[in-house]
Order: sequence, then structure tokens, then C-alpha cells
Amino acid sequence: MSDSILKRPALLRWGALGLLALACAGAVLAGHESRRAAQVGLLALPVLLWLLWPVERPAWRRVRWTAAFVVISAFLVDGAVRGFLQREYQAAPDSSLVLAAAANTTPRESIEYLSSQLPAMALAVAALVGMLALAGVAITLATRMAGAEAALSRRARIALLVVLAVCALAHLSKPWRRHHPLLFWPAWTQQVADLRANWADQQVQREQLMRNAVAAAPAMTTDTPATVVLVLGESVNRDNMSLYGYARATTPELIALRDEERSRLLTLRHAWSTQATTVASLSGLFSFGERDEDDPAGSTQHVIALAKRAGYKVWWVSNHDDVAVDQQHARLADVVEMINRQPGRSSGSLDGELLDEVEQALADPAPRKLVVVHLLGAHPHYRLRMPPNEHPFDDDDGDAVDSAMARDGRAAWVREFRQDYDSAIHYHDRIVAQTLRLTRSHLAAGERGAWMFVSDHGQEVGHSGDHAGHSPGTAAGYRIPALLWRSDAGFDTSTASRPFRADWAGWTLAELMQLRWSGMHDERNVLHATYAWQAPALPVKDVVFER
Repeated sequence: MSDSILKRPALLRWGALGLLALACAGAVLAGHESRRAAQVGLLALPVLLWLLWPVERPAWRRVRWTAAFVVISAFLVDGAVRGFLQREYQAAPDSSLVLAAAANTTPRESIEYLSSQLPAMALAVAALVGMLALAGVAITLATRMAGAEAALSRRARIALLVVLAVCALAHLSKPWRRHHPLLFWPAWTQQVADLRANWADQQVQREQLMRNAVAAAPAMTTDTPATVVLVLGESVNRDNMSLYGYARATTPELIALRDEERSRLLTLRHAWSTQATTVASLSGLFSFGERDEDDPAGSTQHVIALAKRAGYKVWWVSNHDDVAVDQQHARLADVVEMINRQPGRSSGSLDGELLDEVEQALADPAPRKLVVVHLLGAHPHYRLRMPPNEHPFDDDDGDAVDSAMARDGRAAWVREFRQDYDSAIHYHDRIVAQTLRLTRSHLAAGERGAWMFVSDHGQEVGHSGDHAGHSPGTAAGYRIPALLWRSDAGFDTSTASRPFRADWAGWTLAELMQLRWSGMHDERNVLHATYAWQAPALPVKDVVFER
């Protein structure tokens, strides 16, 4: 009996060390692929080995407990964050996707994003908090032994020193060391700050883009006055639009316009974004898919710069509060109207409030006008994208859409998000349709008008799994609507079946503006007879672009 009592503290100590080792190993494997996980594991090992070393003075034990808890907690949190990003976005924290999103997000937006993802993250957060608490208890048990009881043999100490030497070599290797959480995340924070600073001062790049436009010498193919409106949606998946065959009546206004305008309103059935985030998508759209991230201006052309050089007066009317989009694109316009003064996902600024600004731009006497309208569309939080009492699908539990999602095993909270998302699309439909009606009504006699609607990217709302939000790893993140209208002639209806990519939309917009310049690629203009589709490389398996 006495022998078992004497042995129990040692068993507790080794059990606690084993628990800590398993927790660290799990965190490392959750955040890194196998080869990298082995390297990062060597970075985590020293703190576990340190707990084996006998320390008798209570003050030094407290120092060791604190240091061990900080380091082990860093690995646990790092693994949780990396695992979440990999599961939801198939991205590492230092990927361009995540860095751009973080640089373009305020602290308030970050809090709002986390709150919007709480249903999906609640269990994982609770597990992480539990693991941190267990880690504290385990460290206490592992370090409670007295010096004599915890003493190591000479051979054990030599073996321990050899392993520590191997770990030291791992720390000396910069490619390995940079992944240590206590080094990685401060460096990541600096990367985000550098990226944000780069966005905040892009005047030099804008001046270069204007010089590029001068060199290209764009010109109108006709002297007829023209008004062209480009409407940019946000987070709109065409699979949720009844215009594209969705079961819920989410787009009655656009359907009515289609029936009214007939061949003058073209619905491109197979439209795709090449990016799953706003900043990257708009960079591609306005640069004709040719923007070089290492040399953003370089010899690249920009739609707005070319339009201005050709004699268009350009408006940028936006319901976003977005530093990157403002600096890269909006500030090239002659008139910039940003109506949203409440940045973040919790902004209640409605897209309908843009319509007065759009009408003022259309009423301007300039003979050539390009009006860019940037909507909040169906951006999360979905429930804030329409007036408080406009939720037409809240009572649609058990309809065809909800029943199909239930059969596919979608969680109740995802199905509720789908109802909110569809309501946002329904409100969005009214605003988009009104921009076309305003364009038509403000055309003077003999004036030519054109209109384009395209979304920056799609949105996953229970289409492929229990996720609601941006989704670079599923087709829903890229499936978008694209509509074209012009006042003077109908479109060839066979064009509707051509696959379309948003980063080539600039070439089609140029035709709607009747622009020509040196270096045009007509084969990338979906309306041109020489159009030659090239499938973009998307991080999605088995995607079919003609669907």
C-alpha cells in the first residue's frame, strides 16, 4: 500500500507530461502538413523537456510554470487558428487571402466576424478553452515534484541534453523557426500592417495608371453621347437567384426586366469570379485580369483610367467603407460618393440609400458618363442587408429549398442563414433592377446607354456543407451573376451560354463603352465573335464551368 502511494506522484507527473505532449502534437498536426508538423514539433519539444529538469527553488518553479503555460498555450491557440482557417478557407494564415482580408479589416469588423461565426466555432472555442485549462493543471502536476523525487540519472540527463541540442538546431534554422507561434504571429501582424500601409498610399500607382492610359491612346468608336453604368454586387451567388432557376422567388424584379427588355438584357448563364474575396476580385476586374501584385501599376491598364482618358466623366458611388478598394479604384474617379459611415459587418447602411446618388450622377449634363455603383449586396451579416421588416422567407421552413437542405444534413443554423441570405438577395434584386430603370429613364434623345451587373464573388450558404460565408474552397465561392443591357441593339441570345469570367469583364465593359485602344484582347470579350474561353485555375475540385 505504501509503495503504491509513493509511486502515485511519479505516475501523475508522467501522465501530465503525456497529456501536454499529446495536446501539443494535436495542435501542431491540426495546423501543419506532415513534414512541416515534424519541424514545428521540434520547436515545441524544448518546453516539454524543460519540465523534466529538476528545479527545487519555488520562485524558479513559478517562473517555469508561467513560461511553460505561455509557450504551450501559444501552440494550442496557433493550432486552433490554423486548423480553422484550413477547414473553412483552405488557407494558411500567411497566405495572400488571409493577409489581404486581415489588412482590409478593422478590429471592430474582426469582432463582428467572430460573432457571426460563433455557431460554427462555439464547440471548437469551448474545446480550446478546456484544453488551456487542462494544460495549466497538467503543468502544475508535472512541476510539483520535489527535487529529490524528480531527480534524473546521469544517463537521463545526457540523453535530455542531446535532444535539446537537436531542438536548438531546429531553432537556429530560420525557415523552421519562423513557424514558432511566439515568432510567427508578431511577424504576421507586421505583414498585415505593412500591407495596410501600402494600400493607404497609392497615389503614385494611380498616377502611373493614368500615364499608362495616355500611352494606350483610347478613343471612342462613335461621337454619340453615352451613359454606361457598372453595378458591382457583393457576395451574390447566382444559385440563389430565381432568375437563374432558384426555387425561391428571390429576383422578381430582374425577371420582370428580362421579360420586358427581351434580347436587350442578356443573362450570362455561366459566370464565374476567379477570386473569392472582394479586393482580389476587383483588382482583376478593373485591370482586365492582368494586375501584377509585385508591380501593381507597371504597364497595367485600368478601366477607369482608360475611360477618363477617352473623355468619360467617372463616378464611384459606394455603400462600402473599404480602404483598399477606395485607394486602388475609387480615387481614380472624378466624383467619389461613399455613403456608408459605419464600417464593419454590423453596418446597417442599406443599398437603397445609394439610389439618390446614382440618379444625381445620371442627371449630370456630361456627354459621356461612366457610373460605378458598388453595393453591399448580400455581404454578411445577411440580416442587415435589407430593411428590418423585409424578411420574406422567414416562414419558409419546410419549403422545397429548406427540405432539400434538411435532406442534405444541413444544420438548423445554416438553414436559417440561408433564409436570411435569400431575403438579402430579394432586397438586392430591387436595387439592382432600379439602377437599370434609372439608366433607361435618364437617357436623352439620341443618347446611347449601357449597363452591366456583376458580383465580385459568390457565397457559400449551405450549398456544399455547414458553412455560411466566403468560401475559396467550394464552387459556391465563385459562382456569380452577370447581366448586360444596352439601349441601341439586342444581343445575340446564343452568347448567354458562353462561360464568363469576372477578371475579363473589363474587356466587355470596354465594348459597352465603345472604346478601342492599342493592346486590346477581343478574344477575352464575351460579346466578340473571336471570344476564346480559357478556364481559370480555381482551388476547387471537379468544377464544371459550363454549369
